Amino acid sequence: MDIMEEIKAQVEGNPVLLYMKGSPNAPQCGFSARTVQALMECGERFAYVDVLSNPDVRANLPKFANWPTFPQLWVNGELLGGCDIITEMHERDELKAVISAAVSSENQ
Repeated sequence: MDIMEEIKAQVEGNPVLLYMKGSPNAPQCGFSARTVQALMECGERFAYVDVLSNPDVRANLPKFANWPTFPQLWVNGELLGGCDIITEMHERDELKAVISAAVSSENQ
């Protein structure tokens, strides 16, 4: 499978998907750590891809997303944003509703 097709399948196959450096239990950068913290406080399960251990994804995801940095949070196949956007949404109590709706729509 072509890497762009693989990324598309990942994005479309997971209601909440975080491309990050490291893992939720061991983030490898501060931006990923802050994003994971905000997501975990939503109380819902989410998928993740460690871009450090997936160099093809790391090299091609910015082109796929038209977004140059990591982390990247995708919800229902759409790029929600990076650390700053996710942190702001969390601080405004908007993130939990978006994540909960995405997860509940998958379970219906």
